[in-house]
Amino acid sequence: MKTSDHKNMPNPALKQFSKLVGEWKITGTHPYLPGKILHGHSSFKWIEGGAFLIWHSVINEKHFPSGIAIFGSDDATGEFFKLYFDDRKVSRKYEVSFQDNVLKWWRNAPGFSQRYTWTFTDSGNTIIGKGELSKDGISWERDLEQTFTRVK
Repeated sequence: MKTSDHKNMPNPALKQFSKLVGEWKITGTHPYLPGKILHGHSSFKWIEGGAFLIWHSVINEKHFPSGIAIFGSDDATGEFFKLYFDDRKVSRKYEVSFQDNVLKWWRNAPGFSQRYTWTFTDSGNTIIGKGELSKDGISWERDLEQTFTRVK
């Protein structure tokens, strides 16, 4: 294969992630900011012709970072991954699963583990997201909860 031929090669393992592609309005809550409704937006786009999916996310609140993530796969293991980076200079790798209408990602790291579940509803036009975090690797507490609404 020539170097230039890779630009339009979709990754067939990521086909189910096409449900995410587009622009989304976000509303959410966080237990550290009780009573406050968070607002923001996200976009998901294929890059390199569908080899990877890129996610940009902004929450319009000074305590929340703007972030970027790239979803990819390992064809030998059938696993999915998400690489994340934000304006705090935080960089993380998450394991990912996507079955039916449920997307999950998680990371187990000393001092700060996370897990998220996104459930697609409304014919794929709404995503209900729930997050949890653990500081000790044993007990879990609520984290960011979001509702994504597809922008028509």
